[in-house]
Amino acid sequence: VPAVYSLDGLLVFGLLLVCTCAYLRKVPRLKAWLLSEKRGVWGVFYKAAVIGTRLHVAVAVSCVLMAFYVLVVK
Repeated sequence: VPAVYSLDGLLVFGLLLVCTCAYLRKVPRLKAWLLSEKRGVWGVFYKAAVIGTRLHVAVAVSCVLMAFYVLVVK
């Protein structure tokens, strides 16, 4: 649990959330069920999916850099 309270833990969590929601947006049944709400608590998942699909290059580069940081530097 201590990794959640560190900055790099939050960045990893955010990147994983964005990547997962962008992937789930490509699945039709899950898109209608999970990512249909645009406001409220469920809207966070919708917004993460939109960020993941629109900024897919930046998210992919960030994932590679974070993987390098977690595996080599940390």
